[in-house]
Amino acid sequence: MTRVPGWQAPQPALTAGPRGTAGAGEEHDLRMLFGQSTAVFASLAGPAHMLQAANDAFLRAIGGDRARTGLPIARIVPELVEQGLVALLDRVYRTGVPYTGRDTRIVLGEGARSREAYFDLTLEPRHDAGGNTTGVRVIGVETTQVKQAQRLTAEHRALLEQIARQAPLADVLEGMARAIEQLAPEEVLVSVLLADPDGRHLRHGAAPSLPEFYNRAIDGIATGEGVGSCGTAAHRRQSVIVTDIGTDPFWDDFRALADEARLAACWSTPILARDGALLGTFAMYHRTPRAPQDADLALAQIFAGTAALAIERHQADLARQAAEAREQAARDDLAFLLAASTALTAGLDADQTLQRLAESCTPKLAPLCAVDVVENGRVRRIATSAPTEDQRVLLAAHFPPHGAARTDAGIDAVARVLATGTSEVARRTPAGPGRWQELGVTGYLCVPLLDRGRAFGTLTLYSTGEHAFDGHTVALAEELARRAASTAHNALQYTYRHTLARDLQAGLLLPDLPQLPGADIATHYHPAGEGLDVGGDFYDVFPLDDGRWAFLLGDVCGRGAHAATTTALVRHTARAVAPLLPGPEEVAGAVNRALNNRPASHGTGFVTLVHGHLTPTQEGLEVALVRAGHTPALHLAADGAVHPIAPPGLLLGVTDDPVLTTHRLHLRPDESLVLYTDGITEARDASGDQFGERRLAAAVATASGTRTARGVIDAVVRAVHAHTGGAVIDDDQAVLVITATAGP
Repeated sequence: MTRVPGWQAPQPALTAGPRGTAGAGEEHDLRMLFGQSTAVFASLAGPAHMLQAANDAFLRAIGGDRARTGLPIARIVPELVEQGLVALLDRVYRTGVPYTGRDTRIVLGEGARSREAYFDLTLEPRHDAGGNTTGVRVIGVETTQVKQAQRLTAEHRALLEQIARQAPLADVLEGMARAIEQLAPEEVLVSVLLADPDGRHLRHGAAPSLPEFYNRAIDGIATGEGVGSCGTAAHRRQSVIVTDIGTDPFWDDFRALADEARLAACWSTPILARDGALLGTFAMYHRTPRAPQDADLALAQIFAGTAALAIERHQADLARQAAEAREQAARDDLAFLLAASTALTAGLDADQTLQRLAESCTPKLAPLCAVDVVENGRVRRIATSAPTEDQRVLLAAHFPPHGAARTDAGIDAVARVLATGTSEVARRTPAGPGRWQELGVTGYLCVPLLDRGRAFGTLTLYSTGEHAFDGHTVALAEELARRAASTAHNALQYTYRHTLARDLQAGLLLPDLPQLPGADIATHYHPAGEGLDVGGDFYDVFPLDDGRWAFLLGDVCGRGAHAATTTALVRHTARAVAPLLPGPEEVAGAVNRALNNRPASHGTGFVTLVHGHLTPTQEGLEVALVRAGHTPALHLAADGAVHPIAPPGLLLGVTDDPVLTTHRLHLRPDESLVLYTDGITEARDASGDQFGERRLAAAVATASGTRTARGVIDAVVRAVHAHTGGAVIDDDQAVLVITATAGP
């Protein structure tokens, strides 16, 4: 943008008319007035609009090198003809009516030297003493800077809106660069480089007008003193102005590159975060040597700040995405460990436990897996898992020796790990005996199974093809091995560990549903997907001594260890007293007393419960149940009608007398009793709307034609999943369905 200096005394060659005439005096006053301002002033004479007088602002505007008095303005500035300005002068001269226009756009100059300018313009007729029109007076104020500022402001606002909408960083930076290049009064080429996390190198961010070879060449340049304009600015954390690349020592290593790209000047401004950390650099290149004006420096600071905002938002988004990815990975790992731990505790046999361990590892951790244990001083391969049976047989045929603590390549990795108790990982075929080539093994990870610090076995994972072990896999394998070792080597505590893992890690599920005469039973449990806390939903079905069966489903207040302790207390108390008491009401009362008498260290949370007894008959099942503050049970009749069962009763563990009422009903063949926890009815969709009891009853009703307990559960699960859209649930879900079949 050209800043016009103040008016000086008019040149004699541009002055006409005797000083004593009225017209000459008027012109002199106007020249003095406009000569002391930045306004554009010119006096034109006659119908040909001869340039008679003008101030410096006018001369600078049209190009001082072509300003000559005594010539028509159309000859001095021919580009005004096509733009209609000469026609306007003709009209004012002919009619004597002034013309006023705001933000009049005028292109001055031609070809590469042309520039776009805006003026608040007034054209006034000049009159002699007799009132005759003698010419036209041109008075104007250039508003180009204001116009440019408005356009820059609009572009800046658009960039801020893009950042607020979280537009891709590359789009924001390229849009910023193009906006500056288009709005700058002189040719400028903008470049944004992004700093590496360590701040030692700069990477290409955006440079839409620089040659591609130049962008590739400077991508990854180091930050440091004397490394061009940008590397030095990044190092100093302050602007670096190079007005002539051809002579500046900062460009010694890049001068040939700049010459090839036809770059002659570079002004670089560091892009800094709010805490002062380096984010990158903002550079403005020029084709000719040039020093910046104050407006140029201000422009660089404004857009460097805008770039900083965009980069910080981008980094925040990346950090959030990474955190979410880590969180999801942690959840996946937890789910894997919970599932594997549950599988490990599914039986009492150690061999079966370790076989389940091997199967849990494939293909999650590796394509092939083997478990070896020390028995009577020898190593025995006790479990293997592979994609095909042939591969499993080949892997099982390997019998590693139990060697001493040696680390040379000739000793089997299993022997080394057994001796040292330390995991070993390698990206090569194991050195010991084995059918490695036939199996396609390319690496291994051997993890010890420890008991009180002593290795009694190993878990060995084998990679094939391009698969490789990373630190994450090693950590998962070691954690899994730790859990498996505790399970396998503590047989006396195995039943407890199995129940604990089942109840705490897999939603307190029964290992196997009992075969109940005259009834079809199915269960469903889906744990909440957040965190490590243990949920409180539970259910149980067990026989009584007189041919009856007991069932219960409940929910413990809270989560965590106390909830697990309370769940165990409820289930074990019910199992212990149910054979000794006449009915569900008395059993629930005994559970309530146990809860009220528990030690404070075991928690004080209340429990909701549905407990009942089943008696098989030739006509179906006789049911007697109580409800202690729990969600109502549902009775699915043979005709598809769904009836809520909600006998009154208070929560357990709150008062000495929960005031329970026994409800009795008869389930005919193909009729079902549906028990569920509030995780089903309180499941929410994306808008927060709960699934609710009405939708649950409708889902149960649709299953009337299946005539199986599993069919009822499948209908409920499908309906809940459709309502939530597969979103992660925030509460455990448990369902127990008992369907009457033909009589025993």
